[in-house]
Amino acid sequence: MKFVKGKRLIDGTSGAVIESPLILIEGDKVCEVGSWDSAAVPPGVEVIDASDYTLMPGLIDCHIHLAAFNARTFDDFRVGQWELTPELQQMYALFHAQLCLEMGFTTLRDVGWSSTRGLLTGAMCAVRDAIDSGLFVGPRLLVAGWTIITGAHLDLLFPRAALRNSGETADGPWDLRKLARDNLRVGCDLLKTCASGGGGTDKEEPTVRNMTQEELDAIVDEAHAFLKPAAVHCFTPDSQRMALAAGADTLEHMVFTDDDAISKINAAGVWVTPTLAHRTDDAIEVRRRTGGTDYSLKKMQKLQPHCFETFQRMHAAGVNIAMGTDTSYDPEMGHGSAELEIYVNLGMSPMEAILTATQNAATAIGLSDTIGTIEVGKHADLIAVDGDPLQDISVLQQRSRIAMVMKDGKVCVDRRPGNSKEVVQVDPDSWKIFGT
Repeated sequence: MKFVKGKRLIDGTSGAVIESPLILIEGDKVCEVGSWDSAAVPPGVEVIDASDYTLMPGLIDCHIHLAAFNARTFDDFRVGQWELTPELQQMYALFHAQLCLEMGFTTLRDVGWSSTRGLLTGAMCAVRDAIDSGLFVGPRLLVAGWTIITGAHLDLLFPRAALRNSGETADGPWDLRKLARDNLRVGCDLLKTCASGGGGTDKEEPTVRNMTQEELDAIVDEAHAFLKPAAVHCFTPDSQRMALAAGADTLEHMVFTDDDAISKINAAGVWVTPTLAHRTDDAIEVRRRTGGTDYSLKKMQKLQPHCFETFQRMHAAGVNIAMGTDTSYDPEMGHGSAELEIYVNLGMSPMEAILTATQNAATAIGLSDTIGTIEVGKHADLIAVDGDPLQDISVLQQRSRIAMVMKDGKVCVDRRPGNSKEVVQVDPDSWKIFGT
């Protein structure tokens, strides 16, 4: 049993702020939430003094690609994808997950990746299981299996002329059902597919349709048959309508839309992940530095204003929004909280933005009964922040201001004065960048 004492608590339940909170934790669960200025702490009970800090739920990123060749670990992603074995790529994925945990992200939904030797579904399930088993410290992971057609947006992350491995893509509803079942047999938590083209790839228009309605219906149906959700990449209003017709559980990305699509999304109550951090000028510059082609960079720049406008339209319409960054090659792993500052700059209140990465995100990924808020009976995932993110949301981006990270009742990171506990056992960014 332990108590955590804070200055204020953003519990993630609605928008209320609790002053002088005292949180009782037994094992991995929250048992009581009260106030330390009136409660008596029994003798002999451990007290974690975070009374100078804002307490809040552990953050959740609903859309991240942990196995990507990220700028914090790779000099050139286009070279890295050919020179790295899937085995080492898997180790980088674990490292990327730990970088995120150090910045307060206690839960990540990894939406898949591929290597020159095939899909990495099994590799990422192993990373998840190794963390769950206690072999490594890391965030809670949900892992997606890519279930896509030949020539889909995700297929084109590799050059068109590159050799492909069998089992990475499929065509027609029955072959896609087989690919879905293969991914589910490996142990993925959800299926991820594409209904449209996307950004960041070479010689591909985002408005390209990626599959027929019958094919998309088959993938979502297979996910649901095995009691798993389906996430659908959709850049266009037509692809959003296709995803809704198929019964998709989440819509990935906010790029283009129209009034009809927004109305249908609202009526369905489906959650949408904006993934705006991937569209900023900073992210585009990172992509340029790490090997992005002129074509893909110009496309990303062209998409940027549409993404921001669509976010504002969906927010104004009351669409369900759950935080997702689309971190892959860019922006940097662990920098996901920059997404929240973008939301605030585009019209959300700081509290609304925080809820997208806590309560809303937990609901979107089907874990609202266990995480996302600081409530009795839920997992004790919480962070202590030096400062008030309701006054300055950017404090969540500063490593030195993330004073403590707790997952399942265990302190994983502790930077409070007199403490020095980290997940990654090397100085920040001191590791060798692959390819340099």
